[in-house]
Amino acid sequence: MLDTTTNTRNLRAILATRGFRRLLGVRVISQIADGWFQAALAGSVLFNPEKRTSPIQIAIGFAVLLLPYSLIGPYIGVFLDRWSRRSIIVVANLLRALLVLPTIVFIWYGTENAAFVALAFLIIGLNRFFLAGLSAAIPHVVDDRRLVTANAVSGTLGSICFSLGLGSAVILVKTALSVTLHGYALLAALAPIGYLAAALLARLSFGRGQLGPDARERSSDTLGAAMISTARGMVDGVRHLASRRGAAYAVLAQSAFRALYGVLALAVLLLHRQYFHHSKDLSGSISGLGLVFVAGGAGVLIAAFLTPPVTRRIGAWRWIACLLAGTAVAVVAFGLPFNPGLLVVAVLFINIAAQGIKIVVDTALQHECDDAYRGRVFSINDTAFNLCFVVGLFVAALVLPADGHSAAALLVVGFGYALVMVWYAVAGGRWARRIGDDIAGIPLARARIERAS
Repeated sequence: MLDTTTNTRNLRAILATRGFRRLLGVRVISQIADGWFQAALAGSVLFNPEKRTSPIQIAIGFAVLLLPYSLIGPYIGVFLDRWSRRSIIVVANLLRALLVLPTIVFIWYGTENAAFVALAFLIIGLNRFFLAGLSAAIPHVVDDRRLVTANAVSGTLGSICFSLGLGSAVILVKTALSVTLHGYALLAALAPIGYLAAALLARLSFGRGQLGPDARERSSDTLGAAMISTARGMVDGVRHLASRRGAAYAVLAQSAFRALYGVLALAVLLLHRQYFHHSKDLSGSISGLGLVFVAGGAGVLIAAFLTPPVTRRIGAWRWIACLLAGTAVAVVAFGLPFNPGLLVVAVLFINIAAQGIKIVVDTALQHECDDAYRGRVFSINDTAFNLCFVVGLFVAALVLPADGHSAAALLVVGFGYALVMVWYAVAGGRWARRIGDDIAGIPLARARIERAS
């Protein structure tokens, strides 16, 4: 009861803060625009009405969308510690608005050349820069004791608004626009409006130095030295994570989960694109995938409510093992019939597991890793999270048939989840018992973790 009252008080306090509300407004507007742009980009690649994209091209498209987050993530702090964060927020949005314009032309004409890929890479990479700038700015508009609440609200609302952008894009394509390259191009043309609005709001709401970095905190190292130091720091971060084996095992389990998840993701896309619907029925394919995204979002919400009380009761390592086992069963039981309705049920359960494991991994990293290394281990986890998913996509592109219908592949994936569950239950369980508990017992177990490592 006390925790609920405290959380409610913190929520009201941060929402009453003008600076936080405006920073939140910048994020909301920008992430809705992200949803529009990425829906147009994915639609033009995955559901090109004039050219049937191959599975390997789909995998490349996802790599372009995801890898910028991982490749540039560790080095973003180098720039955030030198440049005005308000300027970063404003300029990143202005640059994205500018770069989307030639991308619209490429989508309109169905041109998927190296320039198109480079533009998409830059736009998505700038989004990472923008989001990092927002995160670094939050401590300048919110009291320290309310940072956890502020980060939770900002991240959750940002994800919801991104999904809102995706959902509204589907509706627009099926109603006001059309399932054509021209329709996707017009959808992409909405994104610069959002980016410009977000840039304008940030420019008018904050002074140049209001969001940091403070003059006394601004890094004095040369840019080159800072980049080298960051690379060395990442190596130190890997070593530190390896010494915190409870968190390291969880990261490895999540990485394996993501690789297998990548295989399933491409299979679902191909099934909806060619197997469940006629090859020319793009509208039906998009509607079917819309249900899949809804089920995925519902799984994320369920996991957010379910994971905290369950981990407190049975422990985090047991919860991860249960989620892995449940995923193995869901893949086989609901996937093998190759029925669209049952596949939606499978997606629901798999996303409950995906988000539940992510919550546990994030918590383990926060609690087990020293504060001085925390940013680096989160960057390592983020890189593994996206990279393993992309690896899974490329493996699927090489082994799956064009329509995604492969009982053998689903059986292998289900067996893979079962193997990961057995390994993690043994390794993670043994470590948790050695230290006397896992994150369910923190801070009591913290001293044991330090002694055991």
